[in-house]
Amino acid sequence: MQGDRRAAALEAVLMVVDEPVSAAELAAALDLPQHEVEELLGTLAAQYDADGRGFELRPVAGGWRFYSRAEFADLVSGYVLEGQTARLTQAALETLAVIAYRQPVARSRVAAIRGVNVDSVVRTLVTRGLVEEVGTDPESGAILYQTTSYFLERLGIGSVAELPQLSPHLPGLDELGAIDGAYGGLAG
Repeated sequence: MQGDRRAAALEAVLMVVDEPVSAAELAAALDLPQHEVEELLGTLAAQYDADGRGFELRPVAGGWRFYSRAEFADLVSGYVLEGQTARLTQAALETLAVIAYRQPVARSRVAAIRGVNVDSVVRTLVTRGLVEEVGTDPESGAILYQTTSYFLERLGIGSVAELPQLSPHLPGLDELGAIDGAYGGLAG
């Protein structure tokens, strides 16, 4: 494929993905060497930035995907969410934060940390694709949960290691470590 055709083919594939796609997957789909695809991705991303397009191509959650530019976020969200309730409840946000920082974690551990039953909230987070089951605890047999690549994508980060570090001055942080120490969370 010629240079312009390669870029056009890459754009065509990226237009139909609904989650970030790795350079390796794109290379396989286009039958091109991975290093060429990586170079094309960087070139296209820079070109879109230079042209001031309403969208951008960015790497996130281990892959690449088109996104609308942040400066148009209010306009886009108003259009997309008109009449919909897409926000998470405070309980869901708190539960999601515990799972994100303590993953993989059992529902009982999340409930112990939050001090309330989280069964329905965890089901909601699973339904929305933000959390997934990743196995069972070898000691208790409880199902373990972790965040998904969709969660990373929605936050615009590549991994949970990019989450902000929890302050050592947060009340009860030592107790969280004692309660959940066996799971080696990311509290920092």
